[in-house]
Amino acid sequence: MPATENPNVASTWHMDLVSGLSIAGLLLPEAVAYSGIANLPPQAGVVALFVGLAVYGLLGRSRYAVVSATSSSAAVLAAGTLALAGGDNLARAAIGATLVLLSGVCFLVAGAARLGGLSHLIARPVLRGYTFGLACVIALKQLPHLFGVAGLHGDFVPKLLYELATVSPQMKLASVGTGMMALLLLFAGERLRRVPGSLAVIVLGVAVSGWLAGQGVELTGRIDLAQALGWPTWPDNGQWLPSVELAAALLLILYAESYSSIRGFALKHGDRVQPNRDLIVLGIANVVSGALHGMPVGAGYSATSANEAAGARSRWSGLVAAGTVLLLVLFALRWIERIPQPVLAAIVIHAVSKSLRLTTFAPYLRWHRDRLVALAAVLAVLSLGILNGLLFAIAFSLVMLLRQLATPRLCVLGRLANTHDFVDIAQHPDAVPPAGMLIVRPEEPLFFANAEAVLVQARHRVEAQQGLRRVVLSLEESPDLDGTVLESLGDFAAWLDARGIELRVARLKDEARDALMRMALPQLPPQALDDWSVEDAVLAPTPTSFSDKGNS
Repeated sequence: MPATENPNVASTWHMDLVSGLSIAGLLLPEAVAYSGIANLPPQAGVVALFVGLAVYGLLGRSRYAVVSATSSSAAVLAAGTLALAGGDNLARAAIGATLVLLSGVCFLVAGAARLGGLSHLIARPVLRGYTFGLACVIALKQLPHLFGVAGLHGDFVPKLLYELATVSPQMKLASVGTGMMALLLLFAGERLRRVPGSLAVIVLGVAVSGWLAGQGVELTGRIDLAQALGWPTWPDNGQWLPSVELAAALLLILYAESYSSIRGFALKHGDRVQPNRDLIVLGIANVVSGALHGMPVGAGYSATSANEAAGARSRWSGLVAAGTVLLLVLFALRWIERIPQPVLAAIVIHAVSKSLRLTTFAPYLRWHRDRLVALAAVLAVLSLGILNGLLFAIAFSLVMLLRQLATPRLCVLGRLANTHDFVDIAQHPDAVPPAGMLIVRPEEPLFFANAEAVLVQARHRVEAQQGLRRVVLSLEESPDLDGTVLESLGDFAAWLDARGIELRVARLKDEARDALMRMALPQLPPQALDDWSVEDAVLAPTPTSFSDKGNS
């Protein structure tokens, strides 16, 4: 069970009680709304919310993380179920539960394998670009609910815009008015931090739901938790591979979002992060949610920040919220069923609007870094769909990384006057290389894709200089050396040896040095690998064999 970290136990309990009650009122309508994004019945979101809050509250470690259904995972789940089950809602619900359960299993396997750094496969510019594009798609797909017309199918934006233009003449003024009023109240409520805007909108919507229903405004409808019992349907033989692939995609997006939230608030408050434990806990939460036909769950940033803003001090806040959700379901479920659909659509649009701020990309424009990656992620989601867009964006970022690593710059070092510092001559024209020596440093780690290209550049530098006695290769950027690099270094050392030029390798990491020692090149004896600095390599005496070659 969680323990309070604040010495003032009474104050901690009070703050956790208040924050738990506050976020329960915020999260319950959002959970119902997110189930609509996933094209699942409302109880799927309610089950996921209770399971996420309870499991993480009991087993998690972050004081502020709130684990519940998220808009991004709901959209990925919708794309996955559409691909596997088509438009059959019953089949999609069954497949959806299976995907959630399988994603939980993937979490458990990753946690057991201690793959806590898994989220780093998604670069932050990719995640921000994906989130922006996803928010556009989600908001667009909520407009029919806001207008009171038939829903849109798929997630291909040009097709969605065409369908929206087709059905927009059928919009109901009462639905449009309800949705717009809800949006205005939600944005106005942002200025009143102590008033939960979504809860106020829900209460007002339920209060006038009878009159709105008479005007043709659709309500949430029956929430039958009994339907959430029972085991999911296992995939057919031909669906196992795509099901596991979709579950892995859910794992990536859920953990990237969760780890970002957990780590961000841990750094802010000086708490420890245990990524492998979080993988296990999120796995248990998703397995339980999937078994009960719930939605995928993760630690969303908006819910976690709302928990912190409400004054949470420990994980008791999440457990209080779970208990509150349970009481609301037991005693107020019939009122929840009367929430107008335009109000739920407004809550979703308001929730994702925080991801539609262009200022998110301002740092990348200012730094001149990763602008193309972020833009590609946005365009991929808008043009290829949610799931394919995510996979394309991840692949694109990895290709850009490989492109950068495969075309490294080789800089020539020289000594600054009256110092022991060796710096890039191109950046410091006053730096002078030692007489008879060439000092080169790859600016990227050497690996199989760039080793030969780097050493070709080094050969050109050697051929362009006369009277060289020694070449110093500084490898501080390379923590280890693969087989291709070792063979290429062997060829380079032999090429230099044939010209009477000594090779010394400076600033080697332990793994790289051990690999070169095992290689046992005659041109690279142990003393040629022991230079812990460039200056050591420059000042080292020249072996007799090379002196003889130079004299001859």
